Amino acid sequence: MAAGAAIPGLFFTFAAMVLLIFASVSPPTWNPISFLNTNVGGVSTHFGVFGYTGSTTHVGWHFPSGIGDNTINDTTFHNLTYILVLIPVAAGLSGLSWLFGLCGAAYHRAGTVFMTLLSAVAFLVTLIAWVVEMVLFGVARNHVRDAGNYAQYGNANWLVLGALLALLLGFFASLCGSFGRYGSRRSAY
Repeated sequence: MAAGAAIPGLFFTFAAMVLLIFASVSPPTWNPISFLNTNVGGVSTHFGVFGYTGSTTHVGWHFPSGIGDNTINDTTFHNLTYILVLIPVAAGLSGLSWLFGLCGAAYHRAGTVFMTLLSAVAFLVTLIAWVVEMVLFGVARNHVRDAGNYAQYGNANWLVLGALLALLLGFFASLCGSFGRYGSRRSAY
């Protein structure tokens, strides 16, 4: 193996990729992983990256009636739902980072350097996505609660936070791996 120093970065970028993929496959595709869970009038709704329970899958959506009104379905909140697409984008960047890390661990230091750069970009994209989704779903949660209904954060928020931390650790591990020993030392005979 060319660089054992790249291995921790590989682990963290792979973990971030898996967490972000799970967060991306949220409602309306898969209800067990969601960003916000509500129960209004006996109707349980789970919200995800590409919509909510019972909606069609698309980028940018409005909150359903009963949950959303003029306050929460304005242009600002609708535009924030478009930004949620950064979560699958960050998953793709994490995957590319992991692939470059494989090249760095097996062949050449350049792969580890690219893993470092891509994990930094993936970290920044994930940070933006996490802040936006916490603001969006936090305001929606408080709005639903103020109306006297049930609303609670879902587990996808914490998956994205875990991926954010994994990318941060992956960045530093791959940065250290970039300066690690590659190849074998040659003896002077």
